[in-house]
Amino acid sequence: MAGEYEKSEIILKGIGVSPGIVVFKAQLLSQQTDKAVQRTIAVTEVPLEIARFEEALIATHEQIKHIQKQVAEVLGDEHASIFDAHMLVVDDRTFIEDVIRTVKKDLVNVEPVMQAVSNRYADMLSKMEDSYLSERAADIRDVTKRIMANLAGETLDQMAQISEECIVVAHDLSPSDTASIDRNKVKAFVTDLGSSTSHTAIMAKALEVPAVVGLHNVTAVVASGDMLLIDGAKGLVFINPTSERLEKYRKRAKYQELIHLELNTLRDKPPETRDGYLVPITANIELLEELEVVGERGAKGIGLFRTEFLFLGVDTLPDEEAQYQAYLKAAESQYPSPVVIRTLDLGADKLPVGFSNPNELNPFLGDRAIRLCLSHPELFKPQLRAILRASKHDNVRIMYPMVSCVQEVMDANTLLRQCMMELSKEGYDFNQNIPIGTMIEVPSAALIADIIAPHVSYFSLGTNDLIQYTMAVDRGNENVAHLYKPTHMAIIRLIDHVVKVSHKHGLWTCVCGQMAANPVLVPLLIGLGVDELSVSPSQAPMVKDVIRKLYYSGAIKLAQKALISSTAEHVEQICHDMIREIAPEVLELSE
Repeated sequence: MAGEYEKSEIILKGIGVSPGIVVFKAQLLSQQTDKAVQRTIAVTEVPLEIARFEEALIATHEQIKHIQKQVAEVLGDEHASIFDAHMLVVDDRTFIEDVIRTVKKDLVNVEPVMQAVSNRYADMLSKMEDSYLSERAADIRDVTKRIMANLAGETLDQMAQISEECIVVAHDLSPSDTASIDRNKVKAFVTDLGSSTSHTAIMAKALEVPAVVGLHNVTAVVASGDMLLIDGAKGLVFINPTSERLEKYRKRAKYQELIHLELNTLRDKPPETRDGYLVPITANIELLEELEVVGERGAKGIGLFRTEFLFLGVDTLPDEEAQYQAYLKAAESQYPSPVVIRTLDLGADKLPVGFSNPNELNPFLGDRAIRLCLSHPELFKPQLRAILRASKHDNVRIMYPMVSCVQEVMDANTLLRQCMMELSKEGYDFNQNIPIGTMIEVPSAALIADIIAPHVSYFSLGTNDLIQYTMAVDRGNENVAHLYKPTHMAIIRLIDHVVKVSHKHGLWTCVCGQMAANPVLVPLLIGLGVDELSVSPSQAPMVKDVIRKLYYSGAIKLAQKALISSTAEHVEQICHDMIREIAPEVLELSE
């Protein structure tokens, strides 16, 4: 019929940040523009203008707090902490007073003033050599957009435009946009901007929403209603795909579904290599609600129970009894499998109610984790007492985060002994020999593992921070993220050193960072002698599949090759080659 034609297929290549194959119609989100029309105001209008500004700040603060709470409930505190920097911006009195002072001086409405002040601050920070500070420029711009929207009485919720099932196409999505995704409607998303290390990319993967970013011009090429085929693993977007393309991907999606079904059959099978070497798989959890899925995905026990969720987003600090009930629930749900409870890993960027913010320039190198707890025994001791009380179930273990020297371990153990004496006098039952461990996530701790070893029962390698601190790389900073290399020789040698020290002292070592959840690196870790792998429950099936198809003797040979390699790329390649040989199906799901 005249006027009808079949649209040609267009193929775009971007960055695959969250795997999955999805076919759906596109919904193009309108790109929002800043509205900053300037108007002159009378002196008598200044108080009203300042009141408008303050009300917009309050509304923005509440919105960010609400988003942060939602993210914590769905994805946990690690992802919710993305919004800590946004809160710092909206509460920054220097920024606020600068805007107010200019409104009074120039006698103009607040919108253009705030935009000018914001741009000045953001431009200044973006030019800083310090990567942490330069990254704050984006936070200032994001918060400014939200304040502007509140001043105009508008919403920044781009997801409110979604009315039916679709693939979202946008110029960019902020972390708050991603956090508000309704997974029943948004089947995948693609964007012009973005990187593999952006907060939006990290959250998409955690939400298990297929996504491709960094496509540059997808919003210019796609129209709402176009049929899209998304390959989130390979970073491919097919616009109006051909029937042949659809059939090829239909078969591939079916194959991936069969792989998932096969992985699910491993749930109750032991994580044991072909030559009989057992590598326990435990779970990392952030919320009590996750306890029920630990066993469902094939893990046994908890290798990392993050306790920060009890202290954030609440009006009052949890007392000893509230903490005890939470830890007891975790212990009982997993018994007799182990439950490793990490003491508070809070810092100046993420503080509980009642604690003032010292405005540290780099809170990740500041007063946080074990340092904060030791300087605030009124915060630390109730947690230690609650963990000890829960240890009446002898599967409970305790772990100190971000240890950098032996004195911190000794001081923490002194407080722990004080709590033991108090509980004994009060008649409480607890495990007098509760296993004590430390996170090894600071290079100094790894290098003096032999000095720390006599004071603990085990080590847990937090590879995310260990890599960042060793390489001086913020993996969330796209300018340097390419330097974040788990297979760098410095990282492999540190892991090798810690494991050898632990075994020499009769201890065991677990890896609870992202290295443990990467199936390509699992043989390397096992070959280096790591005794346990702790991963998010969703990653357990793939990790177990690799272990069960691996020969321990082969893993040792792989690790020996890695230890004499000269480049991170070579180590990554030999690891990849082994997985391609023994378990190619996991590559199908992750590449």
